[in-house]
Amino acid sequence: MVKKLLDNKETLVADMLAGYAAAYPGRVVANGNLLCRREQKEKGKVGVVVANGSGHEPAMIDLVGKGLLDVNVCGELFTAPPPFDILEGIKAADRGAGVLLLVSSHQGDILNASMAAMMAKAEGICVGTEILYDDISSAPPETPAERRGTAGLFFCWKTACAAAELGWPLDACARIARKTRDNLRTLSVAVRPGTHPITGEATFDLPEDEIEVGMGVHGEPGSGRMKLPRAKELAAYMLERIVADRPYGAGENVMVLLNSAGATTRMELLIVYKSIAAILGQLGIKVARSWVGCYVTTQEMAGLSISLCAADEELLALYDFPADSPLFHLPF
Repeated sequence: MVKKLLDNKETLVADMLAGYAAAYPGRVVANGNLLCRREQKEKGKVGVVVANGSGHEPAMIDLVGKGLLDVNVCGELFTAPPPFDILEGIKAADRGAGVLLLVSSHQGDILNASMAAMMAKAEGICVGTEILYDDISSAPPETPAERRGTAGLFFCWKTACAAAELGWPLDACARIARKTRDNLRTLSVAVRPGTHPITGEATFDLPEDEIEVGMGVHGEPGSGRMKLPRAKELAAYMLERIVADRPYGAGENVMVLLNSAGATTRMELLIVYKSIAAILGQLGIKVARSWVGCYVTTQEMAGLSISLCAADEELLALYDFPADSPLFHLPF
């Protein structure tokens, strides 16, 4: 049983969003389970919406802002928000040029987002829905659409949102989301389980001397277990699987995200990243951009994920486009 600092288990998501809006009043507005940009886009630009279960903070609430998401529709703990909430998020993001609904590939998220998109279209709003995935452990390369969405989807949010902020039309923003997704691969490992905030119970069991390879962001089972390796051995093992899946070639530019699952410290991440940089260098793969930190978490799960996204000049320019949120800031 793990201790949690809560007021009311029944209202913890609403309490979190109220606290977030109070902490960043100049950036966001909380409206029920919607977290919206305070400074809306200009009329005639595409709005971008994501809808996801809570419990993974700072994702996705900390990516609402200028150059990033217009609306994050927040569900309950590890649960997709209902269709009517997503519909309200679409309406809040609509600036007259359509709305791009970016959906992390999980069954409940896809079902509820699809229903919301249909309702929005019935009300005359143009909606483009893109299903995004990156987890190489959840399905083989032959069936990529069966894969789950994990931390690497950050690259899809960043590039598609930049295109929307630049005034690109809906079909072009959707193309960028797909292009980023198709160049993206992620593998995760869990070192220690997280706990459910309401029950305080561990989300799964894991022996002290083992890690789970391919663990999902909700604690879904991975592809197997192995003895706890040294940091450099883990980096080599994970990169070997990622590079074999796409594969990434010598001379290719990649963007790298090394994400903490929640309890893994920055010290540990940087030790792992030292080996990532060295291995990619040996392979002739060029690290064009990198981000090391805590982004998609599963409460206090210990573990990490490595994401590689091949990036041409178009994607790099969109990645570098200014953004302003508490988590990710590139100055305008």
